[in-house]
Amino acid sequence: MDRSGTVGRLTEFIKKMKNEGLDRIVIDTFAYYYEKVVNGETGSIPENDIRPLSPEETVIADDPGRYFDFGKKALKHAVIIVLNGGLGTSMGLTSAKSLIVAKAGKSFLAIKLAQAERLGVQMCLMNSFNTHEATLKAISEIKPEKEPICFLQNKFPKILQDGLAPASWPHNPDLEWNPPGHGDIYTALHSTGILKKLLDQDIRYAYICNSDNIGGTIDESLLGYFAEESIPFMMEVSQRGPLDRKGGHLARHRNGHLILREIAQCPKEDVDTFQNIRYHRFFNTNSVWINLLELHRSIKEHGLVQLPMILNPKPLDPRNENSPPIYHIETAMGSAISMFDGAQAVQVGKIRFLPVKTCSDLLVSRSDRFLLTKDYKIIKNPATTTSDINVTLDPKYYGKIDLFDKRFPVGAPSLCRCESLTIDGDVRFESNVTIIGNVTLRNNSAQQAVIKENTVIDRDLIL
Repeated sequence: MDRSGTVGRLTEFIKKMKNEGLDRIVIDTFAYYYEKVVNGETGSIPENDIRPLSPEETVIADDPGRYFDFGKKALKHAVIIVLNGGLGTSMGLTSAKSLIVAKAGKSFLAIKLAQAERLGVQMCLMNSFNTHEATLKAISEIKPEKEPICFLQNKFPKILQDGLAPASWPHNPDLEWNPPGHGDIYTALHSTGILKKLLDQDIRYAYICNSDNIGGTIDESLLGYFAEESIPFMMEVSQRGPLDRKGGHLARHRNGHLILREIAQCPKEDVDTFQNIRYHRFFNTNSVWINLLELHRSIKEHGLVQLPMILNPKPLDPRNENSPPIYHIETAMGSAISMFDGAQAVQVGKIRFLPVKTCSDLLVSRSDRFLLTKDYKIIKNPATTTSDINVTLDPKYYGKIDLFDKRFPVGAPSLCRCESLTIDGDVRFESNVTIIGNVTLRNNSAQQAVIKENTVIDRDLIL
């Protein structure tokens, strides 16, 4: 396509975004990325532009332990910002994922609110247009002592791959838009006025995490280290294991900055190296610390938050593979690490990274491998004997939350001593079931099998 054609297309996008009432900085940010798409950029980060991060280039979370008292003093200047835009459609949800039960009968949202309450810090929720109303209703029912500040994530128009024009889907216009990834957090904080509001309250240190990660909350020692050492941006990372091969990894760019590379930014020829957990050893837990004064200064200086682009090809209607192919322009929150001189990566234990992306993850979250204390900290159960666990549930019977709940009607089995659990077929669990070691349960019949209460399983079974 010639250049003049795409200039006209950009005008169409700008008009569409103005009609939607989007802020000028959001429109300018989209235009910045659209120009890259027009120029043929894909956002890919080839292997020869980076090198692996060595352990010596990270800080160990145990090291900042002497900063605990500094952290306690800094709490009055801190905020927890929770990314709450996900619907969990892959789990069959139609509302905010944060509203389902995560642990001890409490939802992700209820736990996050209680964690902020325990610390005495302000909490903010970045909702999407899909989760906002349901979240507000849930907050009114939970009745926290201090209301969280809620604000909306922005949205970008989808781009037709053929001709790079705005996508049109008249019978469901909502599908013409996509969330721009959690990297939008920085622009949204500015465009909604929340950044100014927090700074006016002398809140300078933001801890940002996902709503579905119950292990993610403010740690006083980490806060103290972040504040006392005047770090502008800090990413929590962990050692990659076999289950983390596809997660975004940290590296050092040839320009000297730390950089986050997501798998969507990895050229096909470099995927094997990307997934080599002994080569690229540290993955992004998607929990970051940012100095809000530094963020404000950067926006004031540059006008835009210019993060590395992720260009995601998708069908326009995610439920219709035959709908027109489009692009999502997205960015990753952690990629802001490349924006700040002096940014650091801090190694944390996986107890701080317990995300729930599937019903298999949810089973682990609800199990006894982790405990929710009275002050709403997540701790490892002392009875747990295995360092990691791999759970694979038959998607036909457990892939959606309603099916999952029917098969675990009285809660998860004990997984403290379990290394792996695979369930193939339809199996329902009664109370007080214990799984030990590596277990595969297989039911080849059309009739549901039942694991009776008080059963202990330490070997493979055909039911």
